[in-house]
Amino acid sequence: MILTTLAAAAFDPEAATQAYLATLNGAARAKSDAYFEGGYWLLLWGAVVTVLVSWIELRFGWSAKWSGWAGRVTQRRWLRPALYALPFVVVTALLTLPWSIYTDFFREHQYGLSNQSFGEWGGDQLKGLLIQLIIFPLLLMAIFAVIRRSPRRWWLWATLVVSAFIMVGAVIAPVFISPLFNTYKPMAAGPLRDQILGMAHANHIPAENVYIFDASKQTKRISANVSGLGPTIRISLNDNLLNRTSPAEVKAVMGHEMGHYVLGHVWRNLIAFTAVFLLLFVLLWWSAPRLLARYGQRWGVTKVEDPASLPLLMAITSVLFLLLTPVLNTIVRTDEAEADAFGLDAAQEPDGFAAVSMKLSEYRKISPGPVEEFIFFDHPSGENRVRRAMQWKAKHLNEAP
Repeated sequence: MILTTLAAAAFDPEAATQAYLATLNGAARAKSDAYFEGGYWLLLWGAVVTVLVSWIELRFGWSAKWSGWAGRVTQRRWLRPALYALPFVVVTALLTLPWSIYTDFFREHQYGLSNQSFGEWGGDQLKGLLIQLIIFPLLLMAIFAVIRRSPRRWWLWATLVVSAFIMVGAVIAPVFISPLFNTYKPMAAGPLRDQILGMAHANHIPAENVYIFDASKQTKRISANVSGLGPTIRISLNDNLLNRTSPAEVKAVMGHEMGHYVLGHVWRNLIAFTAVFLLLFVLLWWSAPRLLARYGQRWGVTKVEDPASLPLLMAITSVLFLLLTPVLNTIVRTDEAEADAFGLDAAQEPDGFAAVSMKLSEYRKISPGPVEEFIFFDHPSGENRVRRAMQWKAKHLNEAP
């Protein structure tokens, strides 16, 4: 006990933090900072690309032609948005393909984060496109149905529609969508699996297995999650996490992920993002008719209830989401900080958490300024995470047996 007390007194959490931070320096740190800071500009240029593509679809009358085609195919007004969605999704994907190739393929290879060939990457993109062609028409049918039936309050009903789709997606994604991109296999029996399930059961997470998925075929990033709702709840970690980290680091990450489930972040995020969507749809409800009144004649679109108005709605949405970046990031970052604290208590692996935070900082800027972190970070910075882990360690050293 005396030795433990002396060790606690000698432990300096700030010095320990700086020792961890010093393991990422020189060219590696410059590369990490450059990658993450480049992402700031991608937010802006991504919005510009969306606005440009939307303008092309409106300016050259493509959107009006797709809507006219849908009207000729069926007399059922409720079905027209679904038919409109088919050419819209395909053409928009083709127009944005050069941007996607740069951001998701070339840039990831430039910074050594991708393991995919161009063909493999393209295959995943095609899968994603096919999924969009199934889900997006259903979403458009629902949204344009409420626009037609409730011109004055469609902003409210559209918010509820989107929230419902998000909730259903959270339920079905782990079982029906994620396995389309990766193979999920039960984790081999052993001490680490038992420890992960032990943490889950101690925190009343109804999972009887841990799954490993082969993310290494796509990326070098480490990740894990507790996904799904109700009967689809699944504890998963990718093979990069298992192969690149120690058992203490794996436990630290899994404790964090379990925190999201135990703390109810899925439901809290649903409520928070429903509020964001409510604001978004109110602004769309206010601005879209005014823009159509001014420019709609030249586009061949005069009413918001016409599916041909979709490119305009998408352009406005992209600008609003760009402006809301600090709000969206703060919502997520707050949950991540709470899950960090939960994970430290659940796993009791502060050094494991600090070490894995440094690995995550291979592609996240390690030490941003406070304003920079507030605006651009959807997770606490690596420096903040390491410092909190070392402060937790200092606090609990006296509790060691």
